[in-house]
Amino acid sequence: MAQRALPQPAARLGRAVGAAAGTTTVGGVVLLLPDGEPHSTRRPSSLSHARLFPLARALAHAGRDDGLATHVVRYRCRGWNEDAAQLAADAEWAVEETVRRYGDVPVCLAGHGMGARAALRAGGHASVGAVLALAPWLPGDPSADPEPVKHLVGRPVLLVHGTNDARCAPELSFRLAQRAKKIHRDTCRFEVHSDGHALRQHRSEVTALCADFIRGTLFGHPYARPLADALAAPPPLGLRMPLAVGFGESLRG
Repeated sequence: MAQRALPQPAARLGRAVGAAAGTTTVGGVVLLLPDGEPHSTRRPSSLSHARLFPLARALAHAGRDDGLATHVVRYRCRGWNEDAAQLAADAEWAVEETVRRYGDVPVCLAGHGMGARAALRAGGHASVGAVLALAPWLPGDPSADPEPVKHLVGRPVLLVHGTNDARCAPELSFRLAQRAKKIHRDTCRFEVHSDGHALRQHRSEVTALCADFIRGTLFGHPYARPLADALAAPPPLGLRMPLAVGFGESLRG
């Protein structure tokens, strides 16, 4: 007797970290999108989901005075799955659910790996105010249509990529940032020298950069100078900005 395939679970927003978990009014939301796979209908990876919780907690702590809440989104499955772009669809659903739950608050889509591609693809949603892409997975087939960027106009975009990333080619994120920067000045990209896909080696610097970007884009705080310079720089400047050791201290100082 043939086995019947189990239905995919619905996408979920995930538990709230930060203002939404307490009594503080929610002033803004970061939706964190875990890594995934190009082709898969398997259930989402618990490991990829768990890896984003330290960042979710750190961002909520950095934005506590502004009422920042963070959620690590649960996908229906772990695969992008070609034209279905399921992770991007789940990201868009998560934005809609955020608006339903919290009202008209600024939202940042922040993803890692395949989740970064989902953040970039879904970043044109009317309620999205900023996009953060960490080590984005992007298609490398030269015959394929390039990833769209025009829908990101009007939203600050930050890409962060380790130069030793063996899973997601850093040069592909540079090319996407280059195309985006030509039509939208508020795009920048930082390179983390000698770091890999997980961005573990300089985790504190990456976290500080992300927090500064989110506090500036969602709540209007002044950017630290390295980030302000990168966003203001014309192409190709602002696309190969080095994230140096001690950068976290300069952001917090």
